[in-house]
Amino acid sequence: MAHPEILWAQRSSTTVDAKNVVYLTVNLPDIKLDSLKYDLTPSLISFQAKAGSDAKEYAFKLDLYEPVVPEDSTKRLSDRHFVVVLRKKEKKIDYWPRLTKEKVKTTYVKTDFDKWVDEDEQEDKDDAFDEDDFNMGGPGFGGPGGPGGMGGMAGMAGMGGMGGMGGPGGMDFQKMMQAASSSSGAGAQPESDEEESPEDDSDDEGPPPLEDANPGQPAKD
Repeated sequence: MAHPEILWAQRSSTTVDAKNVVYLTVNLPDIKLDSLKYDLTPSLISFQAKAGSDAKEYAFKLDLYEPVVPEDSTKRLSDRHFVVVLRKKEKKIDYWPRLTKEKVKTTYVKTDFDKWVDEDEQEDKDDAFDEDDFNMGGPGFGGPGGPGGMGGMAGMAGMGGMGGMGGPGGMDFQKMMQAASSSSGAGAQPESDEEESPEDDSDDEGPPPLEDANPGQPAKD
């Protein structure tokens, strides 16, 4: 089973919950809705789905660096990717130094430099995010009328263990199924099946340090 490519960025705040988040984008075109399984607990996120014209299976499971609040976290599915916004539990200005709890090599997890903003610049860069990606009120997942803004997700076929992220609201399953099945599946799909290696200190998934990050390339811890 292959790993999909995951891009991540984050924001931090000591006072505003909505600005104390981690953004994950699972780059996987043409996800088959009826195969999608997603689970979020305070310490772990897991994903499994078939995608593409060949219905190849993809999956990942990550122990998060610090706890999150599942009921205040959100997600969105499009024909290009699966987007998750995780609400950090602890309010503090410091960024997570990496996405995962353990410092391990995860080649499929990468810093999203299109959306990354350094801690000392984040107040002026809130417009760095694509509304199509991160507007949880967009088509398919309903508005923020319930916990996590994930209206109707608890009833989706194949979506077991929603980690408390269901809630009231509407979701047009038929339209989503049609959109998923009609997708061209364009875009590269990562093929890596590499196992994580705890001996590797390159820490690709970690954010660039504030002092000496090289633009366009994640720095090593």
